[in-house]
Amino acid sequence: LDAAAEPVHLRLVQGNIAQHHKWDPALRQRWFQRHLDLSVAPGEVQPDVVLWPESSVPYPIEEMAEVRDLIGAVVAPGGHVVLGANLYDDGVSPPILHNSVYGIAEGGIVQQRYDKVDLVPFGEFLPFRPLFGWLGLEALAVGSIDFVAGDGRVTMTLDGVPAFSPLVCFEAAFPGRATDGTGRARWIANVTNDAWFGISSGPHQHAGMARMRAVEAGLPLVRAANTGISLVTDARGRVLASLPLGAMGTLDAVLPAALATPPLASRAPWLPLVLAALALLVAAVAEGRAVLPRAAGKRD
Repeated sequence: LDAAAEPVHLRLVQGNIAQHHKWDPALRQRWFQRHLDLSVAPGEVQPDVVLWPESSVPYPIEEMAEVRDLIGAVVAPGGHVVLGANLYDDGVSPPILHNSVYGIAEGGIVQQRYDKVDLVPFGEFLPFRPLFGWLGLEALAVGSIDFVAGDGRVTMTLDGVPAFSPLVCFEAAFPGRATDGTGRARWIANVTNDAWFGISSGPHQHAGMARMRAVEAGLPLVRAANTGISLVTDARGRVLASLPLGAMGTLDAVLPAALATPPLASRAPWLPLVLAALALLVAAVAEGRAVLPRAAGKRD
């Protein structure tokens, strides 16, 4: 196993904010403060990385230094907060809206940002907007402005933290796309807001899909979900610690090691298609052999 020189201590924050409250302007300060308070709750070890869910910061991070300062203050020297927030740039035309992951160091320094690539149709953008907009349809989440996809998967590198692959929400559902393919990532950080599902089978299915990415890539998965299920798995997808659906709290854990050699599924993503083709070929040959004797018997 590929173990880090020193243990990396994690804290996952699960704010458990209902979807119908999440974007209420009158409540956004309360929700932001909740994440700050949970981040500094007493624990056995000071975390090296604090992970907040998708869209957990309701303020423009890059424009508000006071927000960055508050976030940077929750970690010790050398620590980082990895969190989800929206980036809105109205300095261009048309304006750009990204669903992003930020890596913020002590002192509120933004070290890196990743913009979500795989956007949710009718959730983050309205396909064929001229047509569907004319029909009166709007995206469920963003109304009259669409999110814009980022340039591609990245590996985030924060000072003193093993490199990781950020995945936002259902990006963790895509087989073979858990990383940028460079082999540099040593873990997967999945931030999501599963409040859309409520208390249902959806969050359980979503978490199961995310675990499959750990299995495929041979990388541990660290998943912070707004309403749950937040969890940490090893590099084989086995759950080591978790927070249940519908709970508010924190989850402290040590980052597991990556596998020394990626699984065959990661090194040969074409293999399932080859095996499926071989299975069809074998079935066709077997069926052909069964048909020939029957046809010969009929002629006799």
